[in-house]
Amino acid sequence: MLHPLLLTTLLLTASNVFMTFAWYGHLKNFTHSPWYVAALVSWGIALFEYLLQVPANRIGYTELSLGQLKILQEVITLSVFVPFAVLYMGQPLKLDYLYAALCLMGAVFFIFRA
Repeated sequence: MLHPLLLTTLLLTASNVFMTFAWYGHLKNFTHSPWYVAALVSWGIALFEYLLQVPANRIGYTELSLGQLKILQEVITLSVFVPFAVLYMGQPLKLDYLYAALCLMGAVFFIFRA
């Protein structure tokens, strides 16, 4: 059996892949469709996000505080979003992503310190 922190991280990462596609994938794939079509497709994708995210948070909460769980989620979100934005959406890689990551590293330090 995987350690709860590792399992939480893996589940949250997979959840974030679905979340990112649900939230932003329609901007590339459904630009000529009515908004409600994009919303319905996004909700369908988001179902899989929640099927992973809810157990991830329940497992993670056995080892982490609520604040630690949230900051872990934010770090994973940025780690998934940047490759998605650059590779899938064709956005330029900016130093702003590095600055955001540095800010998150500060958040990780403060929320996980003893």
